[in-house]
Amino acid sequence: MRRQPTTPSIPEDPAPAASANALFSSRGAPRSDWQTVRNLLPYVWHYKWRVIFALACLVMAKVSNLGVPVLMKRLIDTMDVGPGDARALLVVPVGLIVAYGVLRLSSTLFTELREILFAKVTQSAVREIALQVFRHLHGLSLRFHLDRQTGGMSRDIERGTRGIQQLISYSLYSILPTLVEMALVIGFLVLHYDIWFAGITAIALVGYIVFTIVVTEWRTHFRRRMNELDSRASQKAIDSLLNFETVKYFGNEEYEARRYDENLLKYRSAAVRSQNSLSFLNFGQQTIIATGLILILWRATVGVAAGRLTLGDLVLVNTLMIQLYIPLNFLGVIYREIKQATTDMDRMFVLLGTHQEIADAPDAPPLEVRGAAVRFRHVGFGYESDRVILDDVDFTIAAGTTTAVVGHSGSGKSTLARLLYRFYDVNSGGIEIDGQDVRGIRQDTLRRAIGIVPQDTVLFNDSIYYNVAYGRPEASREEVIAAARAAQIDTFIRELPQGYDTPVGERGLKLSGGEKQRVAIARTLLKNPPILVFDEATSALDSRTEQAIQTELMRLAQNRTTLLIAHRLSTVVHADQILVMDRGRVIERGTHADLMRLNGRYAEMWRIQARNAVEGETDDEEGVAHA
Repeated sequence: MRRQPTTPSIPEDPAPAASANALFSSRGAPRSDWQTVRNLLPYVWHYKWRVIFALACLVMAKVSNLGVPVLMKRLIDTMDVGPGDARALLVVPVGLIVAYGVLRLSSTLFTELREILFAKVTQSAVREIALQVFRHLHGLSLRFHLDRQTGGMSRDIERGTRGIQQLISYSLYSILPTLVEMALVIGFLVLHYDIWFAGITAIALVGYIVFTIVVTEWRTHFRRRMNELDSRASQKAIDSLLNFETVKYFGNEEYEARRYDENLLKYRSAAVRSQNSLSFLNFGQQTIIATGLILILWRATVGVAAGRLTLGDLVLVNTLMIQLYIPLNFLGVIYREIKQATTDMDRMFVLLGTHQEIADAPDAPPLEVRGAAVRFRHVGFGYESDRVILDDVDFTIAAGTTTAVVGHSGSGKSTLARLLYRFYDVNSGGIEIDGQDVRGIRQDTLRRAIGIVPQDTVLFNDSIYYNVAYGRPEASREEVIAAARAAQIDTFIRELPQGYDTPVGERGLKLSGGEKQRVAIARTLLKNPPILVFDEATSALDSRTEQAIQTELMRLAQNRTTLLIAHRLSTVVHADQILVMDRGRVIERGTHADLMRLNGRYAEMWRIQARNAVEGETDDEEGVAHA
């Protein structure tokens, strides 16, 4: 019994979506060609009537194609009259000539009908699988994406998707017509000629197929090596371009070019070996075909000389072999392409088979927000088993209040936000929202209830409007502009030549740090979540910009449950509760006044930052005086 599809249905002609685990081994082991084809069949069979009609057109096209040389033989034998024979004009077979043209036209007509019928099947299957890959990647954990290089992964997906399209097209669209052609030709030779014609043809076919398979299997590792080196070169190039400014800072353009060229040289060497092996394969295939054609023509010529065959038979046998030669040669190309396609798809299969570390329970209910109180209940967590990041962290953020978390770098502050979003699951304890453990509710509803303004705001390479509207894509234009106005960025946007349609560049690099932060605030305002997380949202800004952004953040946090992660203590004095963390543990808690009276770690940090701030202001004043 076939397992039911697990991916959500897709509008506009959904194909059955088998789950990633059903399609591919979770270990990412290479799959056989037949297994891959079998996994694709449910997507194709969803359009079974189109497939049936396409197969009928396929058979009709091949029957018509076989009838063409048969009619040509009849035509030649009918016209076997002597030169100058007056009866020639009386025996012109007009019907055979017309039938010859009709059969040629019919072959083309049925072939094109087959392509029309099958085009939607192929493209729909490719669309469904590509979408499944995309969804699966978004369903994988943050740990997975932090361990991957985006350039290489995008190249693997690109090649894998293209490989799927080629595999469907070739295996279910081209191989079958070729096999039908072979069966019809061999069957005709068996019925109408002696066994030698069919025997020679069959031996040539078997020899050709065996040679193609053996050599293609041998040269597959060349293609695999090419893919690895291609991905590696792409990774180096994209990583270097994403860090364009860093490369310029250190003047390392030539160093980056040399690193890239090292991979290109290795790729060139692998590509040359692959091409040489392909040339050997092509020559061997042509040798087998030429040998079979010579033997067939020799046998037919002997038959004509002995009077057993006519000239029409000689032409028919020759034409059949030529007709068979074309699809037979194409079969070799198809097999090579399928092997290359499955090689290209291996890495994407590993992605599709990757275990989804953070997954919803099958019957997980949606989050029910009843005030948005957040509780970290004796949480223990580590990214690695031998390294503890959080140790027995226990606190509550009452609904509508602000809790700030401070501490030195590496104390575990930002990890709290990642666990609240459920990018990772806690090792011990639990995190609750209004009494509901986040591990037992649907992730999409959890994340809809939380808004974040991060330290490093990364924007899409699109317009400012798109990036603000990303907080709630279905929002109206008026709502988007209202959110930008509330974040104090509307005036700046309207002064730009393209206004809200201004592109922000790769990762938002065309905007300043303060402008990107305001965009982040605007899209969070548009999302309008009951829970807010400010993860060092102003630490990378100058003092004046920080003060302006801080005011907007405080206004945004009003009447919302807020987790404020900060390094600068001046930004947390207004918090209802301040937690001081050190080495993954909460060592102090209370209001700003409480902690100053305690005269512990928080008070020490406050005095150090205050002294540094005074020294910084003195340095600024001296710089102005000397100027």
